[in-house]
Amino acid sequence: MVGRLTIDESRQHLPLTGIKVNNGVIAAIHQPNYIPWLGYFFKIAYATTFVFLDITAYSPSGSFVNRNSIKTPTGPAWLTIPVLTTGRFGQRISEVKTDCRGRWALRHMSTLRGNYSRAPYFKEIIALLEPHYAVVTENTSLAAFNIGLIRSTAAYLGIGAQFIRASDLDVSGRKTDLLLEVCREVRAKTYLAGAGAKCYQEDAKFEAAGIATLYSPFSQHSYPQRFGEFVGNLSIVDVLMNCGRDGTRQLLGIEPNQG
Repeated sequence: MVGRLTIDESRQHLPLTGIKVNNGVIAAIHQPNYIPWLGYFFKIAYATTFVFLDITAYSPSGSFVNRNSIKTPTGPAWLTIPVLTTGRFGQRISEVKTDCRGRWALRHMSTLRGNYSRAPYFKEIIALLEPHYAVVTENTSLAAFNIGLIRSTAAYLGIGAQFIRASDLDVSGRKTDLLLEVCREVRAKTYLAGAGAKCYQEDAKFEAAGIATLYSPFSQHSYPQRFGEFVGNLSIVDVLMNCGRDGTRQLLGIEPNQG
């Protein structure tokens, strides 16, 4: 199955270990998103400590904490987890509860089965995902549910870091100051940030604290995909269903003999 991948090897991601960084902990920090895209797992693969930033305020507008996209015969479609928001304005991500009145877990599983049942790796990936959806209740924490899926997916791929929730750390602050506090708390020597952070992150503050900053070089390469022309930056689920473990690792730039 893996031989079906048509990835230009000259465009593979260079392992971050080939870039000069300080010795010690490489930290990556991100909100606990719902079935996140491949670039999210790239940061997990090349960090030594990955911190789920669950102490920031939940934003229901344009958030990937409770939604992500998959591919269908008619194009990309959102899978959205309904959450309880009435009377909960300003709640932290760690405090958000899913709203199970619409039985969203059953609907999401049905949608995944309907769109990926003919994908090459459907059976093993649905077996990876289903146990998490099967135990959803009215009191399910959104962050805990997402983190469980992320950790299981990382383990399946043979990649990993030390996983920590920011809510378990003694940190505070906003924006760069909060990220810097997290890095200090986990004793990071290098902070691995997403490429999008370049426009707002204050690197000078990290430099003053003796912490090197490194931006993820990840970009989405094409892979065999059902339903017409390739669509990038979808949920990791689309990659897994079409490429399986080894193919997904290849897209992450991980050598076959690692993990």
